[in-house]
Amino acid sequence: MPQMAPLNWLMLFIFFTLIFFLYNSLNYYIFNYKINLKSQKKNKISFYWKW
Repeated sequence: MPQMAPLNWLMLFIFFTLIFFLYNSLNYYIFNYKINLKSQKKNKISFYWKW
């Protein structure tokens, strides 16, 4: 492949690896998990003793 002769294979590996890590890190930090506020509230259990 004479078109790719100037490119070093190690340089290509490093380049695509950096793109892979960049894509994964952006995907991790951009993702927003919506917290359901109803499930976050704790029910306060109160005992009313009937004597």
